[in-house]
Amino acid sequence: MQGLRVTVALVAMFAAVSTTLAAPVDVAKSDPLRKVLLDAMRPTVEDDVGVPVQFVVEALRVDGDWAYFAGTPQLKNGQPIDFEQTHYAEAIAEGYFDGPYLQVLLEKVGDDWVVATFDIGATDVIAVGWPDEYGAPCAVVDQC
Repeated sequence: MQGLRVTVALVAMFAAVSTTLAAPVDVAKSDPLRKVLLDAMRPTVEDDVGVPVQFVVEALRVDGDWAYFAGTPQLKNGQPIDFEQTHYAEAIAEGYFDGPYLQVLLEKVGDDWVVATFDIGATDVIAVGWPDEYGAPCAVVDQC
């Protein structure tokens, strides 16, 4: 009986380590999760830029209850957003806007994905600090 307990304990430990070490998964275009994640981001980004958007995806990864998006928001008709007509106008004029690059960190809370943080136009590698700040795995933002 003692041997069975040890075996069960070892299997449980291995499972925990395997889950911790699992690599993030790229979300494919055909994966229904892709639409769920992009739709979860959309209201936050639209509120920020003031226009309806669609996304050009450069990276979309999931690692457990965390997801990361990198890409570009654009108008629904595929045209670029005129960021000089948004609250980013001053940052553009002062050279502090490297847009339209968008990065979003999402967290799964219950059954819903919510935006933990996002940035448009960062002039630095903004996502590098997100794992420490939000507790997300560094691999999901590709900053390990």
